[in-house]
Amino acid sequence: MIVTIQQHIMFEQRRRNPEARGRLSWLLSGMTLAAKMIEAQIRRAGINDVLGSAGEINVQGETQQKLDVYANQALMHCLGVRDSVAALVSEENEEPVVLDRAAETGEYIIVFDPLDGSSNIDVNVNVGTIFSIFRRTPGDVNQAILRPGTEQVAAGYILYGPSTIFVYTTGDGVYGFTLDPAIGAFVLSHERILMPESGKIYSVNEGYAGGFPDAYRDYFEKLRRRGYGSRYVGSLVADFHRTLLKGGVFFYPPTGSYPGGKLRLLYEANPLAFIAEEAGGMATNGSSRILEIQPGDIHQRTPLILGSRSEVMGFAN
Repeated sequence: MIVTIQQHIMFEQRRRNPEARGRLSWLLSGMTLAAKMIEAQIRRAGINDVLGSAGEINVQGETQQKLDVYANQALMHCLGVRDSVAALVSEENEEPVVLDRAAETGEYIIVFDPLDGSSNIDVNVNVGTIFSIFRRTPGDVNQAILRPGTEQVAAGYILYGPSTIFVYTTGDGVYGFTLDPAIGAFVLSHERILMPESGKIYSVNEGYAGGFPDAYRDYFEKLRRRGYGSRYVGSLVADFHRTLLKGGVFFYPPTGSYPGGKLRLLYEANPLAFIAEEAGGMATNGSSRILEIQPGDIHQRTPLILGSRSEVMGFAN
């Protein structure tokens, strides 16, 4: 029997919270719509004029790709028209987009990376969208955005590859849905994903190994001595998705260029850490649990060690 993502969300809502009004479900449907729009553009990337640079530099100091701009606009539109959204925080925008909605209506704050790994589009390599959802707290909306990952009510990612996969959690297991182009719907393909306790693959940009801090370099060498294989796509969503299904570890240490880490805490590390923990894995910045870090800025960066419990715990041993 085919189960679409909308059916699954509604079933889970009735099972876990029969009194819910369906606003989170309606919000997640906006995410699936944006995912289909982005996927359609990616599929035509070699035909339409959507490859290459958009000629702008974003707040991260990175060159915006044309598809970065499109993906950001798609998410802003599909989520912004949902009346349950109070604010949208994007990697591509310097400041949050705060919507003029009363607290009793605008219940949620969404943070997202519209198109992770977008520089890979030109060479036809997997890319993805990452998102995280928080419930709005009383008071100033801007202050409500800066919350530790433990307060996420939902998180997920969309991987655009040979097939398009939508993976999400609301704190009760991790589920994956594959887009069936024949019917235009995401259908349940991965039920209650569990990350293996350990794996035999590590994922890191070895080109920067000479600049890793000693603890990371020692860890990296320990994995190599133990016979771990190396797999690194350079698209966080793709590397994490493989780790989620196959086990092992992904890590992005501090480097000379990014002494505080390169990956963003709010819309990259937090949502993937939430998914990893719900699937039985772990996530740390090298000394602290990722989900317990109090952000001080919406674009705050962090080192990240993410994956199977055995490998992540092995960093400190």
